[in-house]
Amino acid sequence: MKKPILYLLTLLFTTISLVGCGDQSADSHDHGEGKNRENQKGNNHEERAHEKMDNVHLSTLKFNNLGIKVDTLPTRSLSGGIDVNGRLALFPQHQAMVTAILGANVTAIKVIEGEKVKKGQILAYLSHPNLTNLQTDYIRAYNQMQYLRQEFERQKRLYDEGVGSGKTYQQSLADYQAMKGEVTGLESQLKQLSIDERKVRDGDIYQHVPVVSPIDGNIEKVFVQIGQFVDAQAEILGIINIDHVHADLMVFEKDIYQVTEGQKVSFKVESVPSKTLSAKIFSVGKNFEQNPRAVHVHAEIEQKENFLIPGMYIHGKIHTKSQLVNALPEDAIIVDEGKSYIFMAEAHQEDGKMEWVFEPIEIRTGLSEEGWVEIRLLEPLPKDAQVAWNNAYYLIAEMKKGETAHEH
Repeated sequence: MKKPILYLLTLLFTTISLVGCGDQSADSHDHGEGKNRENQKGNNHEERAHEKMDNVHLSTLKFNNLGIKVDTLPTRSLSGGIDVNGRLALFPQHQAMVTAILGANVTAIKVIEGEKVKKGQILAYLSHPNLTNLQTDYIRAYNQMQYLRQEFERQKRLYDEGVGSGKTYQQSLADYQAMKGEVTGLESQLKQLSIDERKVRDGDIYQHVPVVSPIDGNIEKVFVQIGQFVDAQAEILGIINIDHVHADLMVFEKDIYQVTEGQKVSFKVESVPSKTLSAKIFSVGKNFEQNPRAVHVHAEIEQKENFLIPGMYIHGKIHTKSQLVNALPEDAIIVDEGKSYIFMAEAHQEDGKMEWVFEPIEIRTGLSEEGWVEIRLLEPLPKDAQVAWNNAYYLIAEMKKGETAHEH
């Protein structure tokens, strides 16, 4: 009796164990499948991350409204460049410091700072008894010279006729030449003071002496006031001719071998960063500044704008040797995640409607000049392929929108 009961109990426990193992195996199987599905999802995500960028599709209407220009990849002559800094400058011959020839008082000032003046224009008036004395000394010396000239001519005739003394003749000649030299010196002083010596000889004595401009230009600084006494050689006014302002550039020792006369320069003034100006090198220095070790390079500015003032700091680029390269306008290139792209364009017929398809093409960029950038293809484009010349920013934005829609 006991043996059948033990047999039944053993059979029951064995069945329960088998069912438990089966459930555990099913759980393990289900858990493994879940992991596989998660891994597959992860792998699919990684694959999508490495997929090629999506193309951009635009209707003909949107294409026209955006004004996208499409054409083959062009070639253009671009030059290399050397980045430079410097300032606007004037050579000494285009600057003037007006000084007083003699000590005198300032009686009038006829100009203000910044005013444009012409060579010979009256800038101020000076007055002092010394100026009057100079004119009277000139009149006396001139009249004395006339008397001595006549005396010399009379003694010469007597000497030539053999009735005059040779000694007397030589003395009259010496007296006349000495006085002539004195008159010439006084006339020179009068001319420096812009006084007409002919009027002085006629008895016109100048009470006020004009100070005139030695060059065309603009008044940079007025150093005196009315009533002020100025010594001889004292500075009265400063004049600069900004029509001759030029770019004074500093080129470092490592780059100077690439610089020659005649090369073009594009630059900007720090105070007007939106304006790009051009210049042409006309002089390359022959000695190095020691700190920094660089050479002065002078360039003639081609557009003489009113805002150009000597002393302004500038930065720009010297354009060196030109090369014929594939190039596109800057607006045709977009940088995304550190990579540069252009867009290849192709017209398609889709469901009876015309549309444009733009495919991003990764590139490398090279030389750049006046808004054009060298395009270095990683792989050749198909024959007669067309590319977008502008609106790359919009095209990349449309492409990003398309990628986001696919993920959802």
